[in-house]
Amino acid sequence: MGIHSWIQEYTERDWQTTTNGTVRFALIGLGWWTVDVAIPAIESSTLCETTVLVSGSKEKAERIADEHDIEHGLTYDEYHDGAATEAYDAVYIGTPNAYHFEHVKSAARFDKAALCEKPLEATAERAQRLVEAAEDADIPLMTAYRMQVDPAVRCARELIEDGFIGEPTHVYGNNSQSILEMIPDPDQWRLDPDVTGYGTSVMDLGIYTINTARFLLRRDPVAATAYMTSEHDGFEAVPDERAAFTLTFEGGVPLVSTASQNTQGDTQLKITGTEGQIDLDPAFHGKVILSLNRDDIHIDIENTSYSGDDEMEAVFDYFADRVLSGEEIYPDGHHALVDMETIHAIHEAAETGSSVDI
Repeated sequence: MGIHSWIQEYTERDWQTTTNGTVRFALIGLGWWTVDVAIPAIESSTLCETTVLVSGSKEKAERIADEHDIEHGLTYDEYHDGAATEAYDAVYIGTPNAYHFEHVKSAARFDKAALCEKPLEATAERAQRLVEAAEDADIPLMTAYRMQVDPAVRCARELIEDGFIGEPTHVYGNNSQSILEMIPDPDQWRLDPDVTGYGTSVMDLGIYTINTARFLLRRDPVAATAYMTSEHDGFEAVPDERAAFTLTFEGGVPLVSTASQNTQGDTQLKITGTEGQIDLDPAFHGKVILSLNRDDIHIDIENTSYSGDDEMEAVFDYFADRVLSGEEIYPDGHHALVDMETIHAIHEAAETGSSVDI
């Protein structure tokens, strides 16, 4: 089959195994992402329903629940005490990083499946405890890596597996934005190391490059080097206003990446091989554009029917599909632990100025 025919026949939801059933969600943490993205994504989904909202503010939970015709609005304490457990089957955790473990621990106690935002926790050690809590209770646990369900990324993955670029030789990635323009508050949680974890740019942005490269190559990093600096007053509590790091993947494939929370927005991921190249640009925010280059093949693919918001709808449906069918979850807790260990190694490498094994 020619490359053009292959792409035309590519199935967006190649992961779907069932169209029957509904998973009822309790959404924990009502920040802008949950309210503006997660709630509409579930409303548009085919296998999901929101039945419970959980917030630090009872008034906020009940107000947003009323606005979206959702049955229950709870406080965190009420959630942890087991209120309304009969009304939901799974939890979506969209709180700041350092609170993920406590919410998964309660989900495990109530025998509820857990879909947790990335990064999995604030540190690798806390993430390990989170995974163990889910395993001990035998509940499904997934990390919400939305790039893994994006059709362009999945198409790139299959092309790499089929040998379109030959043997992968190196990877370049970048993810940057201006967090203080997006959220003009220097006291926000992403700039608080007690809540965000190791830092801000690699934890929140660099993780996209790391995890998407892992997904595309089906290889894990084994060593890291890094440089970080923070110059702006708003970033004085975190080490990585700007970060550059290299990873060595299994098989000797190097990745070079940059990330910053205080610069012009830009996202790119480029995989180069012995015979060709695949470029995602933009890669991580909004509509992904896939560029293929090999010999006389030069194709730019933009899926006009698919937007960045559709990624979260697919994340929820993918998770629900796995919960309903019992099929294996690819980005499970152990998968996410590799990213946490990698980020830990990147920060250690920046502190020591040395290469760190992962």
